[in-house]
Amino acid sequence: MTSNWTEKPIKSLGKVVTGKTPAKSEDQYYEGGTFPFVSPKDLDKDQYFVAGTETKITQKAMEKHRNQVIPQNSVLFTSLSFAFGKMAIASEPCMTNQQINSIVVNDEHDYKFVYYLLQAYRPIIFSYNSGIDTPLVPKSVFETIKVKCPDLPIQRKVAAVLSAYDDLIENNKRRIAVLENMAEEIYREWFVRFRFPGYQTAEFEKGIPTGWEVEKLGNICELAYGKALKKEDREDGQIPVYGSSGVVGYHNKALTKQGGIIVGRKGNVGSVHWSASPFFPIDTVYYVKSDISNYFLYYLMGNMNFINNDAAVPGLNRNQAYSNTLLLPGDKLIKQFEIRVKPLFEQRQIILEEISNLNSTKLALLPRLISGKLSLDELDIKSPPSMQEEHKVDLGK
Repeated sequence: MTSNWTEKPIKSLGKVVTGKTPAKSEDQYYEGGTFPFVSPKDLDKDQYFVAGTETKITQKAMEKHRNQVIPQNSVLFTSLSFAFGKMAIASEPCMTNQQINSIVVNDEHDYKFVYYLLQAYRPIIFSYNSGIDTPLVPKSVFETIKVKCPDLPIQRKVAAVLSAYDDLIENNKRRIAVLENMAEEIYREWFVRFRFPGYQTAEFEKGIPTGWEVEKLGNICELAYGKALKKEDREDGQIPVYGSSGVVGYHNKALTKQGGIIVGRKGNVGSVHWSASPFFPIDTVYYVKSDISNYFLYYLMGNMNFINNDAAVPGLNRNQAYSNTLLLPGDKLIKQFEIRVKPLFEQRQIILEEISNLNSTKLALLPRLISGKLSLDELDIKSPPSMQEEHKVDLGK
């Protein structure tokens, strides 16, 4: 038996909702907020569920803009801004800003299938761009774009195959979070709480271990400017390109000779990122040059406050950053810390490579499954754990 793939507009998949930002001047909409407010900076191209948001809103904001509240399992698609095509699935009721169109998926469609469907149709959706300076596909156009859909049982099979990969990726991300928390806790235990190896017999003066020095950041490292990567210079490759939000693409040339630390200069000001391999930092970031262990500097800088609240335009001024004071322990203790945490970073890198391989396989399968070229009609596919509560049926029946 062959499944029936039907061409239909996006609006037939469910209700399309364009987000709205509650008035920033109204504290009642933000102070003490617990509901996610999603903007493109909270998403990435390959994100699965919304993991967390920088901004939270209150119940009053949700009530005021009830028509823009989207329920759990809605599919989010960024269709305005240079973050065009960033996606995710809502993990709980939330609101989004106006750059995002969301689909509240109806009962005739599987929400995970709709998520993968829009992933596959990203280039087609972008072809409807009517923006001059900024990519734009408004709701009136977005909801009329035609897509091809199979019957619901096949939708669930496709979603089961692809979500199995995303479930593994999410599990690996949780493993990375555990490793990062372990390393962070060691740093805090040693260099914030002063419970470093041998602290019991160490001498302290005015609450500071003897031999530790008060230094300025500018005396121990250089914040080097990243380089603008013009559109005509962008070439695909294996070298990660870092912006203030993290990896924003890949290039065929590196600007650095080795891995290291990246600090947000514009946009996500003061964000601190780690690259295990040579990378290309763009002009919205600095990259760190220092003779001191990167493992120590990564956590030291991650615990600094780089935000200048007096600045009219948010940005990280180098002189301001250099003026930050810090406690610098001796070389021996820094080396001990590196020995302790380096294996955690190495394990993190192995898991990141596993994630990359899983994602590559998923993306290779995606167009074949969404187009129906890889038929699942006769296959007895069981749903992965993440779908078993949603569909307690044998997907092969």
